[in-house]
Amino acid sequence: MAAEAPRRIAVVLFNLGGPDGPGAVRPFLFNLFRDPAILTLPAIARYPLAALIAALRAPLASRNYGRIGGASPLLAETEQQARALKGRLAVEMPDATVEVVIAMRYSRPFSRQAAAKVAAFAPDEIVLLPLYPQFSTTTTGSSLAAWRAAYRGGGRARAVCCYPLAARLAQAHAERVEAAWTAAGRPAPVRLIFSAHGLPEQVVAAGDPYQAQVEATAATVVDRLGEVLDWRIAYQSRVGPMTWLGPTTLEAIEEAIAEGLGVIVCPIAFVSEHVETLVELDHDYRLRAEALGCPAYVRAPALGVAEAFIEALAGLVREALARPGGAGPGSTFTCAARWSKCPARRAA
Repeated sequence: MAAEAPRRIAVVLFNLGGPDGPGAVRPFLFNLFRDPAILTLPAIARYPLAALIAALRAPLASRNYGRIGGASPLLAETEQQARALKGRLAVEMPDATVEVVIAMRYSRPFSRQAAAKVAAFAPDEIVLLPLYPQFSTTTTGSSLAAWRAAYRGGGRARAVCCYPLAARLAQAHAERVEAAWTAAGRPAPVRLIFSAHGLPEQVVAAGDPYQAQVEATAATVVDRLGEVLDWRIAYQSRVGPMTWLGPTTLEAIEEAIAEGLGVIVCPIAFVSEHVETLVELDHDYRLRAEALGCPAYVRAPALGVAEAFIEALAGLVREALARPGGAGPGSTFTCAARWSKCPARRAA
């Protein structure tokens, strides 16, 4: 009797994307702002407005990318994570053939390119795994919608909609914070500031669970730290005239300095280094902190290929494969009823 063929599993890693060179900055911004999850307007109005916003924002964005070599490091970092996850799954699931594919939302490889690659792999099962631990309609929701529109191949699909309470995720962040603090000589007193990408308040008011999930992740990380630290959650990268979640990261840093505290900044909603961490956190906010006489400015690195984080991703894949299908959270997280945009709650 012929041996049974190994199960073929495709894991799709979703991320934002970023320009791969100076000439790609404006197209990247246009792709971002024409997304209906970002600008909730009819296409006839959204497309020209997206083109205008991209044109206006491109010079500043180009300067920021110029500070880090002219391109985003996000794809290269995501490729490293994909290789690390594939290697981990090969150890944990030796009887399966696993392929890990990257789908970026606003730059190459787009969902349609990833979908073609997955279809050619002919998987039995697909795990859709966002590299956004906390769900938002503007990130994971948008990526999953783009995937559904693009994929026409076979295989039973399961989506991990979020994983804010994943134990190994929290452990990875705690280890990054501890290591950065120790490398800086463990200055005290300090305040730990968890910095997440901002979101307009009206998005949260409409039922988006992002803020609640950021708060859940931060509290879980604090529980993993060996020492009790004063801590706050703040939000960065606010744009436009709308009211955004607050306080801003810069406001939180300034508040700590006014109280005589140093700061440890942890990018709680970013799992890879990109322009927001390398320019805003490492350059702009650091300079402002130093100008105000900050006793210590410490920045914990993004998770990258930290062993605990890759273990967390592998565990999420296994969890997803163990359930029947559809979208569901990792690590038994359940959104409250008021978070109506949660895909797991909407599917229930």
